[in-house]
Amino acid sequence: QCFHRAIAKTSIYLDREPGNPELTVWLAINKASLAGAQGGLGALSLAKEAKSLLEGVIATSPQTLDGSAYTSLGSLYYKVPGWPIGFGDDDKAEEMLKKALEINPKGIDPNYFYGDFLAEEGRDKEAKVYLTRAMQATPRPDRPLADKGRKLEIEATLGRLK
Repeated sequence: QCFHRAIAKTSIYLDREPGNPELTVWLAINKASLAGAQGGLGALSLAKEAKSLLEGVIATSPQTLDGSAYTSLGSLYYKVPGWPIGFGDDDKAEEMLKKALEINPKGIDPNYFYGDFLAEEGRDKEAKVYLTRAMQATPRPDRPLADKGRKLEIEATLGRLK
């Protein structure tokens, strides 16, 4: 329900400001989050919509929100199943996540998602480096709740590593 409201609100604002890259990234993030919450094949269309939105931002405004389009697209590439079901691609995931880190090397999100990707790939030693960086990231004054939630995810991922 929460993601549906966020998508509706962001869409209204985007209608007022077509092409706004920040709003476009947020719309994509909300669609990707809803896809993750729904799961299953029904979520694939939402993930594809998010992918398309993020690719558009990367093509025109890649620095938007400290490279968040790269972070979000990278996470889609490693979380969505690969062919023949979806567009998932671990090589593209790593490429996108590394680009996000080039733009925002100390950010909580790019470090977390790259660390999580590495953990899913069984690259635990590397994953710990990025997850630790994510945990040490400077708090974002405008996003304390998001940072708190992300730190819980980081702790959970670190707890699963060997």
